[in-house]
Amino acid sequence: QRQIVESGGGLAQPGGALRLSCAGSGFTLHYYNIGWFRQAPGKEREAVSCITAGDDNTYYGDFVKGRFTISRDTANNTVYLQMNNLRPEDTAVYYCGTDMWFGRQCPMESSQYRVWGQGTQVTVSS
Repeated sequence: QRQIVESGGGLAQPGGALRLSCAGSGFTLHYYNIGWFRQAPGKEREAVSCITAGDDNTYYGDFVKGRFTISRDTANNTVYLQMNNLRPEDTAVYYCGTDMWFGRQCPMESSQYRVWGQGTQVTVSS
């Protein structure tokens, strides 16, 4: 059974950093496009970043502005999202998902993703 588990969320101060992890079980993340999305209360789920299978091309939402980095750890079947210079508006539940596909581009729309984790809460506050 294909499962995704996110971890690494928590409370951070403005300007601080967190590293989120997306671990796969039952399948190999390296073979598929992986995306990070977030959803704040009362708002729609929005794309944060994604990474393609094979070539590891990366894409980011405009609001990231160089603050976040997505990367793969193939040996541990994990995808990371390093978040630096956090802002209060980054507060949300962060979800990792896969579209179970591969390609030179990865989708930045949540409707394209088929397998999701349960999410991890990120709160940025002083």
